[in-house]
Amino acid sequence: MPDKNREIQELLVDYAGALRDGCIPTFLKSLTREEAKRLASSREFQGAAEVARILNSVGFADKAMTPNVGLFISRVNAKIASRLKRARSSSQGKVSTRAKPVTERGKNPEKLV
Repeated sequence: MPDKNREIQELLVDYAGALRDGCIPTFLKSLTREEAKRLASSREFQGAAEVARILNSVGFADKAMTPNVGLFISRVNAKIASRLKRARSSSQGKVSTRAKPVTERGKNPEKLV
């Protein structure tokens, strides 16, 4: 069980580990109410946390991956092309499956009213 009255330095070490491991929500859940209040008011922690974020981003910059949006865009374009193709094929000779209103033969349904 983790220590529940950690000092600012211990909290910083735990924060840096959580930042490195990508589990900040777990770190935040581990805080007691008193620890959270001390962190919110501690300029020492805020400054050190900023340094930890910078060091973390520099240390893992080569492993960081930026998303490739090219694949996403090509899939969206393919989906659009597929929808356009279906729309064209349905408008060029396919019979509609919708039920038509029953009217007198040869008369327009709008003119019956």
